[in-house]
Amino acid sequence: MKTYDAVVLGGGPGGYVAAIRLSQLGKSVAVVERERLGGTCLNKGCIPSKSLLRSAEVYTNFKHSESFGIVANDFQLDFGLVQARKQKIVEQLHGGTQFLMKKNKIDVIIGHGKLTNLPVDAPYNGAVTVQTQDADDLVVAYKDLIIATGSRPRSLPGLTIDGKFVMTSDDALEMDNLPSSIIIVGGGVIGIEWASMLSDFGVKVTIVEYADRLVPLEDADISKELRRLMMKRGVTILTGAKLLAETMYANNQTGTVHMQVEHLGSVKDLEAEKALVSVGRQANVEQIGLEEAGVQVERGVIVVDTCMLTSTPHIYAIGDVNGGLQLAHVASHEGITAAEHIAGETPHSQALHTIPRCIYGRPEIASVGWTEEQAVAQGYEVQTGKYSFKALGKALVHGEADGFAKVITDKKTHDILGVHLIGPHVTEHISEAALAQFLQANSIQVGKMIHPHPTLSEIIGEAMLAVDGKAIGM
Repeated sequence: MKTYDAVVLGGGPGGYVAAIRLSQLGKSVAVVERERLGGTCLNKGCIPSKSLLRSAEVYTNFKHSESFGIVANDFQLDFGLVQARKQKIVEQLHGGTQFLMKKNKIDVIIGHGKLTNLPVDAPYNGAVTVQTQDADDLVVAYKDLIIATGSRPRSLPGLTIDGKFVMTSDDALEMDNLPSSIIIVGGGVIGIEWASMLSDFGVKVTIVEYADRLVPLEDADISKELRRLMMKRGVTILTGAKLLAETMYANNQTGTVHMQVEHLGSVKDLEAEKALVSVGRQANVEQIGLEEAGVQVERGVIVVDTCMLTSTPHIYAIGDVNGGLQLAHVASHEGITAAEHIAGETPHSQALHTIPRCIYGRPEIASVGWTEEQAVAQGYEVQTGKYSFKALGKALVHGEADGFAKVITDKKTHDILGVHLIGPHVTEHISEAALAQFLQANSIQVGKMIHPHPTLSEIIGEAMLAVDGKAIGM
């Protein structure tokens, strides 16, 4: 048996950040990871998908280079090199994560960890049994435990995912070749990013979304603009459409996938070379011993309080597994929260709706705070301002002038209730709006701040001024 002050079950962006903070606070720490450090974000999510999106962006720039006065006739897409670049980035960051573990004197145990009822002596409060590949089971005792087991792609009842014709995002990341056509089931964050990427790579894309609009958790005006711009690029979009899962099948002879969807009161037949199912993610709560430890699970996620503590003393849960926002930066923040609570400190708490959210397609989408509909539902009398990228010189210089910024404020106080951006590189500018909310600045104060010209960041200042009809450029 090995003993530690704290054990972290899962080495993703929540788990390894929690481990580092615990080490900084003087705790002895072990991370138990069944696959690779970095978790879904580094190995199967954020980083590899953004690498592919960047290659798609560069390829698109080549296709439109003549509009910049550059004639580039002799260029081609080598998807094998695209995948090789992606993997090189992943491996570089994986090596960096391993270095951080060594630097902070954190033990990394590779294997499947499960909470156990094995007795432990004081001051230890529990143990994890780790099934390793090259040795007998290892028992690791802890004073405090952080569960950071993450999530996996969700499927639909009656749907068979074979990884070849019908894929999840995990499968799609490993494609050797691009399909000529694809049906993406789900128009949320993951679905939109893949639709944007594959469309830019020249794949014929159809999106099937059950809700009445794309990215239904975003502001309605953002969804409307996204639909317009995606359709302008030739993407077929079916919203308010229900996939009839039992009708989906792969035809090995033709190498195509067939399905039917209910749309606008009729049944449509769809066919493509591949299908990608992106209908959300589900928490990894199975087979880790939660029942034995008495950890409360509701609706498939672990129940926690504001300090990430579960129903069982000394056991915490962070990231996707606790049902909050499924974002890497949220998991990291929750990891720090749990670590500081374990060390007896008072961690910083932040309302989930004030955490910035990003979608990395083309156009990019970024938001923080309430949507207009949510703000009204909260009882606010709202006032809004909009500003178009078409009025920004830097956007025209970039050749990317579609999209806008929308600011939602409390009409009485000018407090910023929400900021929603769609357009070029907006994921790099949402932090200004998030900081303004964090520091409780109002729209007048942010609008009066001098923004450098010409920059894309001017969109924030002008949209804040637009709330009171004082924007200069429109």
